Amino acid sequence: MPKAYVFTRFGGPETEALADVDRPSPGPGQLLVAVRAAGVNPVDWKQRTGYARAGEVARELPAVFGNEVAGVVAELGEDVTGFAVGDEVFGNPVAGGYAEYALLPVTVTAHKPATLSFTDAATLPVAAATAYDGVAQLALPEGATLVVTGAGGGVGAAVLQIARARGLRVVGVASDGKKDFVESLGAVHVPSGPDLAARVRAAAPDGVDAVYDLVGGEVLAEAATLLPEADRTKLITAGAYADVAKRFGGARVARARNAAVLEAVADLVVRGDLTPYVTRTFPLDRAGEALRTVEDGHARGKTVIVVGPTAETGADA
Repeated sequence: MPKAYVFTRFGGPETEALADVDRPSPGPGQLLVAVRAAGVNPVDWKQRTGYARAGEVARELPAVFGNEVAGVVAELGEDVTGFAVGDEVFGNPVAGGYAEYALLPVTVTAHKPATLSFTDAATLPVAAATAYDGVAQLALPEGATLVVTGAGGGVGAAVLQIARARGLRVVGVASDGKKDFVESLGAVHVPSGPDLAARVRAAAPDGVDAVYDLVGGEVLAEAATLLPEADRTKLITAGAYADVAKRFGGARVARARNAAVLEAVADLVVRGDLTPYVTRTFPLDRAGEALRTVEDGHARGKTVIVVGPTAETGADA
């Protein structure tokens, strides 16, 4: 039977297990994909605790981890056009991607460019697409200054690069340990921690035009003060619920969740404007270790689970 990494109840890491599961069967408008790589994101462990986005319900248990994959089409569901068995694709799975097989809806699946590796492609549907959607939502003019909190993680690194490709000046808030990484992406680094707003003002004396928050909590509250209280329409967050963002005068990142965005971010990678920065890879049977690298909050770049015998895994990239 195919293997998958699951959580058997809501809670902490003690609920996780590598399990035998039934091979999924694609329904109408779905693809069955033999997974080659699965991206690891904070939302993965949050879903294990029972978290669900607005309008969603918590996953049925046992549930497979993962929200972004790349692989090879193994079977087509009814009414599927534009894809064939053997196509290399990437996208958002219906219900989990840390697995040997996953179901993908065609609406959020794109063909993988031949020059894009499975490992890199698996980082795009959540992290890079979230970054792309947020930068598009802000719609800042060239030369504007954007502050990004949580700038050293997977989404943050993508935001910095996409914003720079659009001609924005970017200030990245991240730990001291990620200073070189943030600066390598063309951003001005500001150390995270209390009084970050004062440090941002010192780094951007001409003012800030927008804030893209990826942390939430006290970081979001302080970052909001960088914008005028009377108009914080350029404050967005992927690190807090929509009602929390609204409390500060901002909004949650509006996700497009479509194949067009996936194609756009893949094109950015192919053109050299976006590097996924995969810094750790793990095999499926070490998925728990992969998840811990993200759950501890100190991951730099992206962590990916590689499915199959051919990848080198477990080392820093």
